[in-house]
Amino acid sequence: MTNPHLEARLAGQISLRDRMAMYTENALKIGLFGANCSSGRAVTKVPERWTGNWQDNLKLARMADAAGIEFMLPVARWKGYGGDTDYMGTTLETLTWASGLLASTERLIVFGTVHAPLFNPIIAAKEFVTADHIGAGRFGLNIVVGWNEDEFQMFGVTQREHEQRYEYAQEWLDAVKQAWGPQDDFGVSGKFINLKNVRAKPKPYGGERPLIMNAGASPVGRAFAVKNCDAFFTQASRTSMEETAQRVKEAKDAAGQHGRDLDVYAVGVVTCRPTQKEAEEYYNYATIENADWSAVDGILGKKNISAATVGEEEFQKQRHHYAHGLGGLLMVGDPDRIAQQLADLSRAGLRGIGFSFVNYLKELPFFCDEVLPRLERLGVRAKR
Repeated sequence: MTNPHLEARLAGQISLRDRMAMYTENALKIGLFGANCSSGRAVTKVPERWTGNWQDNLKLARMADAAGIEFMLPVARWKGYGGDTDYMGTTLETLTWASGLLASTERLIVFGTVHAPLFNPIIAAKEFVTADHIGAGRFGLNIVVGWNEDEFQMFGVTQREHEQRYEYAQEWLDAVKQAWGPQDDFGVSGKFINLKNVRAKPKPYGGERPLIMNAGASPVGRAFAVKNCDAFFTQASRTSMEETAQRVKEAKDAAGQHGRDLDVYAVGVVTCRPTQKEAEEYYNYATIENADWSAVDGILGKKNISAATVGEEEFQKQRHHYAHGLGGLLMVGDPDRIAQQLADLSRAGLRGIGFSFVNYLKELPFFCDEVLPRLERLGVRAKR
């Protein structure tokens, strides 16, 4: 079966539609989230937790590439959260990480996650284009504005008020897009950014800009995402597919008001084992019995969430929520259950999902062997 998106990339003549399709015909795109960080997204003390080192990331990327997984999405983290494990204390910078993985794979889309206030837009635009040429059109940009104040202090940068963060991000992204655009020379005169006599070559691979992603959760963040981005990460409902479908519709309708198409994604945490009982037992072992609760409480403290601020019941709810991967949709089950959940998310309108495991390298092969064929049979992934 021919794949016009892949053929366009190989021919060096890419459209935004090809980029948004991630060069596959699969209705549901699947990605791996957070592998560039020690412990990944599992705030756990179990000895098999993810290393986050380069050698394991490279093995994982090649494994995902061979299996037809569409993308890898990193977390931009500059300082760990402490606790017994120094959760996320060792991380690989996302743009150099992406470039290395793109040079070592053939089909995988690899995103760089970038704090706009910490990167000069012209340097950033050049880095993005370089990665995109290394991957022949397979680089994607995940733009974030940041929230960890102590990380910004490392750079001597003062975090702006919430709404002004997105004003700055708008100017920053406009400057990046100009550097990607047809003009070789331009200037920028804005409220925050002023650039003179800018020259920006080469342009992105294949004549089309990279895919842009964002996960703004506040009203101003969502407004920024639907106006500027191609892929928007939302929180899938933990209670009903109907609620997820409504969230997808609202995001798409908002983008439509700007005359734009928008693909909606979610994030999740997967524990998949041969039986439902085994999956639930491992989840309880890794996420409840061996959670790094001191790290969880440190994360909540940064968000001013405590028993004193939200009440004991809500505080305990939030503790468990953050222990299983810093949020996201929890998926625990045998291959039939996991495949059905993913197929239901696709039918609710989600274009894709990025998820994490406790140990990506150990758990991905079983997922690929057992869940992916079921997704083919359920009609949300094309037969390979």
